[in-house]
Amino acid sequence: MGTYIIRRLLSAIPTLIVISMVIFAILKLAPGDPMSEFAANPAVPPEVRANIRQQLGLNDPLPLQYYKWATSWIKGDWGFSFKSRSPVRDWVVQRIPTTLFVMGMSFILALLIALPFGILAAVKQYSIFDNIATTIAFFGFSVPTFLSGLIFMLIFAINLGWFPLVYQAPGGSSGLVYSLKSAAMPIMVLGFFTGARLMRFTRASMLENIRLDYVRTARAKGMRERAVIGSHVVRNALIPVITIVALELPGIFGGAVVTEQIFRVNGIGDLLIKSIQGSDIPVVMAIVFIISILVVLSNLLADVVYGILDPRIKYS
Repeated sequence: MGTYIIRRLLSAIPTLIVISMVIFAILKLAPGDPMSEFAANPAVPPEVRANIRQQLGLNDPLPLQYYKWATSWIKGDWGFSFKSRSPVRDWVVQRIPTTLFVMGMSFILALLIALPFGILAAVKQYSIFDNIATTIAFFGFSVPTFLSGLIFMLIFAINLGWFPLVYQAPGGSSGLVYSLKSAAMPIMVLGFFTGARLMRFTRASMLENIRLDYVRTARAKGMRERAVIGSHVVRNALIPVITIVALELPGIFGGAVVTEQIFRVNGIGDLLIKSIQGSDIPVVMAIVFIISILVVLSNLLADVVYGILDPRIKYS
């Protein structure tokens, strides 16, 4: 297993290099000028704007700009934000706790919804519980988060007054209790949306395995139904679900752009959309590339979990 992990990590290096080149080229060729705010300000002389562009390396050839960016990344330097005039690393790290808290809690909520409800819906196929759970799941992943977010705000914040309209980071002046209450709605919106989709995958995978020969054989041997489902069907059904869960993990860091905009969550998703609007390429590049790294690592994690769930899978 250790040799396999090392080999996969080494093979991921050229993949990440190609990904970084593509992302860098796309962002550099995208419309928008980081110096647009200076160009719109007549008080800034043209020679000052030219000097700033030279200092930021914006006049260098594209390959040279990529080389400088890549070598800085290897050294742990993510560059400077064009808008905040501060290191990108500090700017991103400042938003990480909020995103990890909201997205992490919503991801845990999604798993608590998807796994037990998906398994139970498959075991009790076509029952009243299955029909209700399936209908709610269809509603959950069919309604976009911006609409469900507005519905939650209308019901729980405006009509019932249970939660604040906007998010308050923990430790603020309003107190920890208020901060946790303000995080409840974005957590529920994201958890409900992700959990509904994962529940459908879990149910489908369970139904695919529950009809196989090995399940009938286990029942014919006199094994109790609970042992058949728990020890055999669930363990095999979770293997394809792990792939979906692994692909969702990078989103914990990347945040949810739409939901963060609705609830004013000061997270990575909010920073990403503002940086794109402001042509702040170093910040956008840092966030997108980190998400790319997490996607590669999450796929490696999924492969490792495959081996744990299914002993027949051997890595050499």
